[in-house]
Amino acid sequence: MSEEVVAKVLSGTELSKETKSDLKKQTAALAEHFNGFKAHLVIVQVGGRDDSNVYIRQKIKSAAEVGVEASHVQYPKTITQNELLSEINKYNSDSSVHGIIVQMPLDCIENIDSHLITNAVSPEKDVDGLNIVNEGRVAIGDLTGLIPCTPNGVIQLIKRSGIEISGTRAVVLGRSKIVGAPVASLLLWHNATVTICHSKTKDIENEVSKADILVVAIGKPEFVHGSWIKPGAVVIDCGINSLPDSSKKSGYRLVGDVHYASTSLRASAITPVPGGVGPMTVAMLLSNTVQAATKVANIIYKTQWNLDILPLKLQRPVPSDIEIARSQEPKNIMVLAKEIGLNESEVILYGNKKAKICISTLDRLKNIKNGKYIVVTGITPTSFGEGKSTTTVGLVQALAAHSKKNTIACLRQPSQGPTFGIKGGAAGGGYSQVIPMEDFNLHLTGDIHAVTAANNLMAAQIDARMFHEATQKDQALYDRLVPTVNGVRKFSPIQLNRLKRLGIDKTDPSTLTAEEITSFSRLNIDPDTISWNRVMDTNDRFLRKITIGQSPTEKNHTRQTCFDISVASEIMAILALAKDASDLKERLSHIVVAQDKNMCHFTTSKDVTADDLGMTGAMAVLLKDAINPTLMQTLEGTPVLVHAGPFANIAHGASSIVADLLASKLVGPDGFVVTEAGFGSDIGMEKFFNIKTRYSGLLPSTIVLVCTVRALRMHGGGAINPNVSVTSVEKEEALIKGVANLQKHISNSVKFGVPVVVAINAMKADTESEWKIVRDASLQAGAMDAVVSTHWENGGSGAIKLAETVIKASQQPQEFKFLYDLNMPLQLKIETIAKEMYGAQSVEFNENVLTKLNTYESKGYGKLPVCVAKTALSLSGDPNLKGVPTNFTLPIVDVYVSAGAGFIVVIAGEISKMPGLSTRPSIYDIDLNTETGEIIGLF
Repeated sequence: MSEEVVAKVLSGTELSKETKSDLKKQTAALAEHFNGFKAHLVIVQVGGRDDSNVYIRQKIKSAAEVGVEASHVQYPKTITQNELLSEINKYNSDSSVHGIIVQMPLDCIENIDSHLITNAVSPEKDVDGLNIVNEGRVAIGDLTGLIPCTPNGVIQLIKRSGIEISGTRAVVLGRSKIVGAPVASLLLWHNATVTICHSKTKDIENEVSKADILVVAIGKPEFVHGSWIKPGAVVIDCGINSLPDSSKKSGYRLVGDVHYASTSLRASAITPVPGGVGPMTVAMLLSNTVQAATKVANIIYKTQWNLDILPLKLQRPVPSDIEIARSQEPKNIMVLAKEIGLNESEVILYGNKKAKICISTLDRLKNIKNGKYIVVTGITPTSFGEGKSTTTVGLVQALAAHSKKNTIACLRQPSQGPTFGIKGGAAGGGYSQVIPMEDFNLHLTGDIHAVTAANNLMAAQIDARMFHEATQKDQALYDRLVPTVNGVRKFSPIQLNRLKRLGIDKTDPSTLTAEEITSFSRLNIDPDTISWNRVMDTNDRFLRKITIGQSPTEKNHTRQTCFDISVASEIMAILALAKDASDLKERLSHIVVAQDKNMCHFTTSKDVTADDLGMTGAMAVLLKDAINPTLMQTLEGTPVLVHAGPFANIAHGASSIVADLLASKLVGPDGFVVTEAGFGSDIGMEKFFNIKTRYSGLLPSTIVLVCTVRALRMHGGGAINPNVSVTSVEKEEALIKGVANLQKHISNSVKFGVPVVVAINAMKADTESEWKIVRDASLQAGAMDAVVSTHWENGGSGAIKLAETVIKASQQPQEFKFLYDLNMPLQLKIETIAKEMYGAQSVEFNENVLTKLNTYESKGYGKLPVCVAKTALSLSGDPNLKGVPTNFTLPIVDVYVSAGAGFIVVIAGEISKMPGLSTRPSIYDIDLNTETGEIIGLF
């Protein structure tokens, strides 16, 4: 031939550059659109083969070029198959990882099945495309998943040639699962007629000569000669082989499976070796990683859930709460978890109707903007309660099931004290409940028991430590505190913390002086200053004061103490206010349990902390599962997070910050989180804003203030007993007087600069004229609106108008402000709350309280918020004063520091931290049907 036609060179190097340029734009768009989101690839290597290291460095460099984070994880040659599988599973479960590749071949001593390893990589993260699931998808023509990299690169190079694949005749030499077989499948689903040749194929040369497209991946150097090629064919050479070549500095040259010189004279297009398929393999690996990350991002940041709503079967008259709850079969909790965007690895199942959500989920969702934050509070309640929890549940059912807004309710876990006492549970009521309500109101997932265990372990350690210090000399005590184990004597990490606080800069136990040993070993707890009590989750009045240490083994080391109810424990408040496990542990370490007796006065004594007692780590271990919120659902199948249950008068009375943070991310910027503040605005809401909001950083969009005509009538001096006969005129007269209580609570609410919506919890005896009186009074006091809600009898559909009003209110501009500045003196903070929230004329402090307040300020606690413990049955400190008391003095009888929780507790009036059982508690009505296993008479 006088003129030779040279084939077009299909440069994988050039195409990969173009591909990586496009990927760089995609990752930049991901980061911009999804608030800094970044694709993450993990490269797993066993051993350290030099050739593997070269490939890995190339992948890491290419990943950096396109904006993909690449982590190289190297394991020793000695790793076993089970160990490697376990490590891969960790990355499968890690939500921050979007792509996983295992570098082959495995450089290992143990016999490891490479196919088992590649199949262990989650199909969603298998960016090599080697998992049998991804291979199977390609085989059946599903090309929406992660396609094997080299085969995908081959297809892109063929498309680069300009040939139309559809209708062509394609021949693939090689049937390996990595290249040959998937290439053949891809060509088939691109509508080529495909022939696969392999080592057993007869007359391969004849088959090759028919090919319009030839893909060679047979592993034999220069196996295919140009004379075999159909003129004008497209040839893709996937091979790379090393041949001796003395002319090269390296002593070898790289060739493909095709004889390039002769084939390039007959083919219309051909890939070089190197620089052909190889670079495209890496490009497709990165493309798969970006594809997998984009899918995850779209799931995380999707704006609308697709909830399967459970229809209600409304009955008249409305049955009991437990009958309603049992008539509705909850969704499988894993189904609900997936509906709201949770990964399976983030859900810890407790049966199929409740589950804990790992707080590590917050890391995955950290870049999502928070949803709207709604807090539900109430007026001064009657002993019956006014339905805050019921309204909260009804509102979220209306928002999620009827208004189609991503919405989560965040509720406290109820204590068994009121459940078996008088008040009952807190799952809502009527057709606005959390189900299963028996689980919700009883043990749930054991968080209260974990708090109880941690609290009582600390109490046991306090008394044990005082006993051992009293019965041992310094050196003996020190030797037991820092024993020699297997010939080694060392301080534990928490003991090193104590040394540091004491100013002892030593780590070798043998180097402490006698004086340092005494200082380290003796806490010298003053028993009269111990503020840490034992707890139990039962109303038991006879534990309000007890004597401990009466056994002869305690050698007359007795003292008086008491039990509190578990939800009054500072540990419960800490659980509710901690942002994560580290914050929880830090707060636990700061708990102050007593003062030492080295100094003669309270004003100069030193705090004895949980860390001094060596308790921090042990308590954290007991609470390691309790830090995770519990996922449940409403009667209509909408999500609820149940977490923590601090007492609303002793502590701050709100569910956990962790649950609120998690819910805010799950619902997304257009969604809603509805949470509840215990009791009325004077107690629960004030603490919610001044304590919880300060620590969470979440600012509420709307306040929902719940009231009932029944309660407002009581505040006006009217009867609430349905058996008392009064005229409608008398009822309205009492209501007109009683709405002043509602107006005071509205006034309390607007002080924080947040829109207020009054929710009138409708009851059967209410009239339209009564509702109008309440609405007019609400608007006059500054509420944005007052809405009648029938959620108790109608579920979410009865709260649609309330939901619409809340949505409208949440869109209003807000100027949130705290009630007081943390830099104010403690006494002034207390007076501000008493006068602004309760309407007190003055506050009375006894000398002991003033001394303590001064001491707390001198110890650095002055900048903490205050948590006033007072009756919930009146705006004043006297439970008998209804309506809006004025000209009263609020007596402050005691104060103490909850340093771990991060507030000063102020006791106003007679407040018990251990409720008692009434003459006829709910116990009489509760039973177990031993044949069916059903609980009877819970509500």
